[in-house]
Amino acid sequence: MAEKKKFAMYWAASCGGCEIAVLNIGEKILDVDANFDIVFWPCAADFKYKDVEGYPDGYIDLCLFNGAIRTSENEEIAHLLRQKSKVLVAFGSCAYEGCIPALANLTTKEAIFRTAYLESPSTDNSDGVLPQPTTQVAEGELHIPEFYETVKSLDQVVPVDYYIPGCPPEPHQIAAVIDAIIQGAELPPPGSIIGAGTVAVCEECPLEKHEKTIARFYRPYEKRPEPGVCLLEQGIVCLGPATRSGCGAKCPQVGMGCRGCYGPLDGVEDQGAKILSAIASVVDVGAPGEDEAEMERKIEEVMATLADPAGTFYRFSLAHSLLRRARANGGGDGKGGAA
Repeated sequence: MAEKKKFAMYWAASCGGCEIAVLNIGEKILDVDANFDIVFWPCAADFKYKDVEGYPDGYIDLCLFNGAIRTSENEEIAHLLRQKSKVLVAFGSCAYEGCIPALANLTTKEAIFRTAYLESPSTDNSDGVLPQPTTQVAEGELHIPEFYETVKSLDQVVPVDYYIPGCPPEPHQIAAVIDAIIQGAELPPPGSIIGAGTVAVCEECPLEKHEKTIARFYRPYEKRPEPGVCLLEQGIVCLGPATRSGCGAKCPQVGMGCRGCYGPLDGVEDQGAKILSAIASVVDVGAPGEDEAEMERKIEEVMATLADPAGTFYRFSLAHSLLRRARANGGGDGKGGAA
């Protein structure tokens, strides 16, 4: 009987939904059990980092790495798993583009700590104690991971073989990469995005589209969308025009605008900028020949109804964008200062 292939999965800075998504492949999970030995999956079984350190280089056939790089521990394990894995996959939006954790790049480590440990209503910390990488106690010296100033995507730390986008990825994407490894099939070129489309979400969305401009934006709770009609044309923010297809446009079909979790289309360097361009194309700027000052006023009024533009346009892609992070105190190296 042929020796089973080796499977690993790691959870870095993320919500954990990608770990659960693996179970959504249904009966395909039986193929995983039949064809793989799980050699590292801390969420599912009691594995230690020492176990991985003891494996030969390239021992792991398939490693799904979910989560962004928030701490020194995340970065250390990313390097370790890269060394030990034949195929390393950035699994889900956090590993692929930074996702929600990377929105922290709009502020600073200092501000995050101040809010979490000093100023929140439920915090009782009269001594103003903040986490430190090293702390001396009676029993000896304690060490915790360093909290980086800047959140990074996985490929900003180590080379990545493949990307599976999504928050979380859909079952067919997960099954595709598992089947390819099991069958020994010829894999796509390194750097490929697996299980997603090459056109915009709008191309697979069944909602009817018209040429229409809008005079204001609505948050989801402010308006009940008209069934069967493009959400963006109703003033409900939808990022489908600038987001890669492959999800089946599930969110727009239930009245929730696309949030952009499948990332940018091929050739788009900054998804947020592409989204802004798409949004701008539907804004009511007034009639031809109208006074420019009046047109500018109207545009400002419309855009003022768009809540949290940075968090909306870069919800999933800030770490991978041209912006990468907000500047703080004149720049830095991405660990101790802004980049």
